[in-house]
Amino acid sequence: MTRLFARALWLLLGWVELLVFTLLLYGLSFLPSTWRGNWYRRLFQVWSRTWIHALGVDLRLHHKNIHPLPERFILIANHPSSFEDVGIPSLFDVDSLAKREVRDWWLVGRISAAAGTIFVQRDSKASRTSATQQITHLLENGRSIALYPEGGIKGPRLQPSFRHGAFAIALETGIPIVPVYLHYEASHDFHWGPHSLVRNMRNIIAARNNRANYYVFDAIEPRLFHDKISYCQHVYGLYQRWQARYLD
Repeated sequence: MTRLFARALWLLLGWVELLVFTLLLYGLSFLPSTWRGNWYRRLFQVWSRTWIHALGVDLRLHHKNIHPLPERFILIANHPSSFEDVGIPSLFDVDSLAKREVRDWWLVGRISAAAGTIFVQRDSKASRTSATQQITHLLENGRSIALYPEGGIKGPRLQPSFRHGAFAIALETGIPIVPVYLHYEASHDFHWGPHSLVRNMRNIIAARNNRANYYVFDAIEPRLFHDKISYCQHVYGLYQRWQARYLD
């Protein structure tokens, strides 16, 4: 009983913290874009961490990389849940690629846009081209990017293949890919299926196991590959091995 009360109090404090930071970042998002610099991104990272507290998730970053991460990189990850939309930016200083619908979410969409999130309409070639151009521009100006080559949340397990976009950009810019494998110990509780986002958040809070493991591995240099297909297939093969190790 005491343990349940302590967890309920911890979650309540988390939601109060989240509310305060949400209102703060929402208000600051109306400042001219030239006034919002790295300081807003740092606040966005703190805001992402308040989400983790509010959802009661035990998020752990496991460094499987032998070498330090490069100054600039394209972070890719599998996409089993909506949670990584806050989990990844809470741990890494990156600008994320998100589906266009997120831009219209109340409060969250405006805050994410102000923090540098890139939005893409997946079924629009023009939108995908524009997103690629924005990603390339950010990389060339010293930023790192996070995206999900599965192309959306499809289930706890890997999709049959990755999309080639991240690998084409890496080859074009010469910037390496940093793979992160995401494993939720209660994978079906964290998965965002046909239910609403609010229901997904409730499922995460009530998960039978609240541990989220993020495994970061060494950067994979594009100069080792001749084309995006071989690059993509190599990295996808690594994800299959990690899935067999951590999920199966």
